[in-house]
Amino acid sequence: MTVAVVGGGISGLVVAWRLRSRGRDAVLLETTPRLGGAVGTRAQQGFLLETGPNSFLDREPAMRELASALNLEHRIRAADGAAKRRYVYTRGKLRSVPASPPAFLKSDILPFGAKLRVMGELFSGRAAPGVDESLADFGRRHLGATATQVLLDAVQTGIFAGDVEKLSVGATFPPLVKLEREHRSLLLGAIQAQKDQKAQATARAKALPAGSTAPKLSGALSTFEGGLGTLIDALGTALGDAARTGATVEGLTRGDDGWRLAVSERGQRSELKASSVVLAAPAYVTRGLLEPLDAELAARVGGIDYAPIAVVHLGFDAGTTPAPDGFGFLVPPMEKRRLLGAIHASTVFPFRVEAGRVLYTCMVGGATRPDLVALDEAELVTLAREELKALAGVTATPTLTEVFRWKRGIPQYNLGHLERMDGVDRALTRLPGLHLAGNAYKGVGLNDCIRNGLLLADALVDAGA
Repeated sequence: MTVAVVGGGISGLVVAWRLRSRGRDAVLLETTPRLGGAVGTRAQQGFLLETGPNSFLDREPAMRELASALNLEHRIRAADGAAKRRYVYTRGKLRSVPASPPAFLKSDILPFGAKLRVMGELFSGRAAPGVDESLADFGRRHLGATATQVLLDAVQTGIFAGDVEKLSVGATFPPLVKLEREHRSLLLGAIQAQKDQKAQATARAKALPAGSTAPKLSGALSTFEGGLGTLIDALGTALGDAARTGATVEGLTRGDDGWRLAVSERGQRSELKASSVVLAAPAYVTRGLLEPLDAELAARVGGIDYAPIAVVHLGFDAGTTPAPDGFGFLVPPMEKRRLLGAIHASTVFPFRVEAGRVLYTCMVGGATRPDLVALDEAELVTLAREELKALAGVTATPTLTEVFRWKRGIPQYNLGHLERMDGVDRALTRLPGLHLAGNAYKGVGLNDCIRNGLLLADALVDAGA
């Protein structure tokens, strides 16, 4: 019998592709007309526009493995060197984020007293065992209040667009918790981690068979030639007719011989039998499918919050505005601005624009300003233009404007998320053959979704599910 994968975002695509590549029959059911979910690329008026995520860090072996299997490895494009420079808007101006401890001491990113407090991190203590601490509380203990507001909050904004007082540090940044647990001080732990990484890399190289080489992961910010939509298109092509768009799963039932899915497809209703089901739809959709099966599980999954996001692209003709420097900038919520940040898309990936053009990708909304996402498209464009003028001095008139709105954009790993996931895992044992996948659970990034999707598919094949 087949494995039914419900949801055609990146997680569902990867699970279905891996199952089929390992010889298992699998079908993917996506309710919308297109695959990819929030991941997609649009070509318009000489610009390549990303609908959601813009890039990934080339440090995940699973991403490289997937790209290689799809014959896309040669199409990976690293960001321009200028993208290494990043900025934070604080104290009335854009300030460069230092790239090293010596540069930090010389920088103006924080007031002098706040920098001294960061250096005092060497004397930080550990949190009490078993405490689910907010990212804000964790940051204040280690870095002080100002560095938490300016730097740590900006970092999480670029990933989660969340509320630093509500996000769980253990769920959002587990490596930080691991450093604290093992080394007490984050600075001491980071120094030791660098030494360990070098030693591990050397050991892995020595352990390789003669004549072979380890996968070359650049660690650089990267995308694909043609944008991230290239990956979605390749997965869709590989799945072929096994990926069915316009197919809505209206209900699930479990019997002695597996699972039955009630499917509505282009006005026709049918029943699909499956040995296993992978629910890779957003958590709020998954909740509705789980409710008749297990109310407790459905409540846990449905309790995951999402931050709304509007992605506003502003494209400028060559010569109308200077090319911006660096990757872009983030705006900490403490600044009370209407922009979360902006990516200098044409600087980071010059191939995404025709020669000389400039593309800004602005982010609006998030957990702290969800009301802004409800503005109409013209208002969002006006907001982005006004904020770019105030924060970055951009006064030119864009020749291209495009808005992609995600009313439920980024899952929020708020306090209690790890306990919630433990409860989800326990509840799933009551429903053999049912599995969850997606960015709502154990990693929001593109790399996380790909790694977890491959692991789940491999586990299903190895277990004969």
